[in-house]
Amino acid sequence: MGAMNGEHIESILKTAQASMDTEGWWSLPDGGTVTLYVCHGGASLTVSRVEALRTDGELLFGRTIKREVYAFARVDLFAIAVDASAGQPRRAGFS
Repeated sequence: MGAMNGEHIESILKTAQASMDTEGWWSLPDGGTVTLYVCHGGASLTVSRVEALRTDGELLFGRTIKREVYAFARVDLFAIAVDASAGQPRRAGFS
């Protein structure tokens, strides 16, 4: 699989039941967050507890629960993990 495109990101967010606000930010229901996995030139970066995402052309913006905003080239994003929402406790062990 090549770089993620807008359709990939939108499909992941729709599967996670995210909705878009009037400013173009996608947010998960019930305080849910995502973790972004980004890699460029052999260096990787993981940004966790992202509460909202927005795309603008080839850029992807992620806003964390601390209101920090990260900007990435969309082609450098290789994975998005949907985290447990605030209303769903994490389970220890296997389910």
